[in-house]
Amino acid sequence: MNVLSSTPAPAAAPTCNTSPALARFMRHRAALVSLALLVLIALACFIGPLVLPNSPLDNDWSAISLAPTLQGGHWFGTDELGRDLLARTLVGGRVSLEVGLLGTLISACVGVAYGASAGYLGGRTDAMLMRIVDMMYAIPYMLIAILMVTLFGRAFSLVILTISAFSWLDMARVVRGQTLSLRTREFVDAARAIGVRPAFIVARHIVPNLAGIVAVYATVTVPGIVLTESVLSFLGLGVQEPMTSWGVLIQDGAQKLDTMPWLLLCPATLLCTTLYCVNFVGDGLRDAFDPREH
Repeated sequence: MNVLSSTPAPAAAPTCNTSPALARFMRHRAALVSLALLVLIALACFIGPLVLPNSPLDNDWSAISLAPTLQGGHWFGTDELGRDLLARTLVGGRVSLEVGLLGTLISACVGVAYGASAGYLGGRTDAMLMRIVDMMYAIPYMLIAILMVTLFGRAFSLVILTISAFSWLDMARVVRGQTLSLRTREFVDAARAIGVRPAFIVARHIVPNLAGIVAVYATVTVPGIVLTESVLSFLGLGVQEPMTSWGVLIQDGAQKLDTMPWLLLCPATLLCTTLYCVNFVGDGLRDAFDPREH
């Protein structure tokens, strides 16, 4: 009788169980309310300008520097050129949210790939890769961002790349620390024993188990990137006309605070509300995915 021998399959990699985490997140009332507000703000920013009667670029010369009023269709008031502030605030929110989401996506992709590779390979490779991260931390980030935007212009794509150039560093360090603990797990040892390539182990077994921590840390990255874009725009180095953002509107409102305070109040309120909501959602995700909380 022939005995068929087979190579034992590697132990199944534990994946992030989202059902209990989702249930814990649903019990976090502040996070749920914040998530609902974020959805409403995003829908307003992306759909609102399409349905509002006033365009953000149209000039209403009969309503110049109009204070917020329920009459005339200018609910948030107008600026010194008669442009509707509500429409401009929503369009600016669209740009700020796009910068925050795209910048976070880029930083997450780069940070996860870099940190997971460093943590899994270990040894001298890990030391070299993390020394590069330490050297980049020593570079004055805001000064480099201002220099790049000044030299190469204020195109929308360049603003995103400039902000993302350094925002992945924290993500890489967090992912690297988690990978160091995952690389000693049984399912990784089993995959390594049967000759699975390191790149496949990282992509198939390491990265899926980082989904929770990456989602939590992404909620920290989004406000940081939105604030950075707002600071650059406040300094006059962000997006340029005819585009606008919350930072541009806040800069314009700060210059006219004495005569037209509503120009600052409206975009600043939406910006602060968005940042607070993202932070509360991050707290909810942390409580849902962090096993030490349970």
